[in-house]
Amino acid sequence: MTLPADLETDAARLREAMTKALATDGVLADPTWRQAVETVPRHRFVPGFYLPADERDGQGMTVWEPVTAELDYGRWLAAAYSDTTLITQFDGDEVDWKSKGVRHGGAPTSSSTLPSLVLRMWADAEVAEGHTVLEIGTGAGYSTALACERLGSANLTSIEVDPHRLETSANALFGLGYTPTLAVADGLYGYWPEAPFDRIVAACSFRAVPPALISQTRPGGKILLTLSGWLYGYARVLLTVEGDGTAGGQLLSGTVSFMSARTHAAPAFGNPSHWAAGLPESGHKAKYSPQRITAATEEAFHLRFLAQSAVPDAQMTTVGEVIHLIDVVTGSAATLTPGDGAWQVRQGGPVKLWDRVEAVLSAYDAASRPGPETFRLDVDDAGQHLRHPQMPSLPLPKP
Repeated sequence: MTLPADLETDAARLREAMTKALATDGVLADPTWRQAVETVPRHRFVPGFYLPADERDGQGMTVWEPVTAELDYGRWLAAAYSDTTLITQFDGDEVDWKSKGVRHGGAPTSSSTLPSLVLRMWADAEVAEGHTVLEIGTGAGYSTALACERLGSANLTSIEVDPHRLETSANALFGLGYTPTLAVADGLYGYWPEAPFDRIVAACSFRAVPPALISQTRPGGKILLTLSGWLYGYARVLLTVEGDGTAGGQLLSGTVSFMSARTHAAPAFGNPSHWAAGLPESGHKAKYSPQRITAATEEAFHLRFLAQSAVPDAQMTTVGEVIHLIDVVTGSAATLTPGDGAWQVRQGGPVKLWDRVEAVLSAYDAASRPGPETFRLDVDDAGQHLRHPQMPSLPLPKP
């Protein structure tokens, strides 16, 4: 398809509108970042992407609709300049845009993150003029381009685990004159050839802080990353690295989630009914409803991460009305079934999964329900521990 002759004019108009909207929302307080948003053409990084349909299919799966200039020029360009995450890949497989079609379900594995979050990340990492930066997760490349515009290409290294994704983003970056150091590499190990860095910013999530990232950060430098896990609980932390190789920092507020680093993704656990079949027939009433960690609220988002820290190898799935907790590492399992105004718990294996979750919820309530920013993560020779002055410390999984 030949794109319209007035594409760049249309794009400039929409980019100006997006910039003004982000400024109104308080995202662009720094004029240098505003200049970057005004300059970088996001549409060049997203020639094709998927957006969710308004309704799910008959099986409850998300319906993903392909969007390209060829299919719908107006929708494509408007979405490119909206504050929206644009999904560019599912299940680690590249999309054949020549034979694209509607998708039902699938796990997004690459995207162009919504601009407001990209800018928030760069601001939260306290990136400043002259800093050398490692970005983990090049993705579509838009975030990389903004950083190049703000800091200069020479100060930026960006790595991506997927070679096809990196090739696509590299073509877009180089085509616009941005020349950061790019490499196919696993974010778990950082990128030693360009280390040390003043800042490391991850656009993916990890179960624990990778030691290589601490080793590749200058003393006094900072690491911004999202912590996640197999319960899909999330927290963000800004760590300061000390000269002795330790690191620590407060959790940040808000509800931000990122796709897991592929080496930290949850393993398959099989058929939940097989796990439930091995549980005792009798159980007991739950002290807390599982909705404490599953509700669509900011507190539940925070609590899910704390609960995950207590049962780091557990996964959660729902079959009908029954919630299953499954731990493939220890072989433990639990089910929660609603009834008679309370949830019934059955659990078995060496780890009583729901008991551990309830212990965290009780400690959280006893501490007057503290917010994320009151928790600190310390990384040292003793491991990685989440700490609060009124709660027992919670260890993160071994990286």
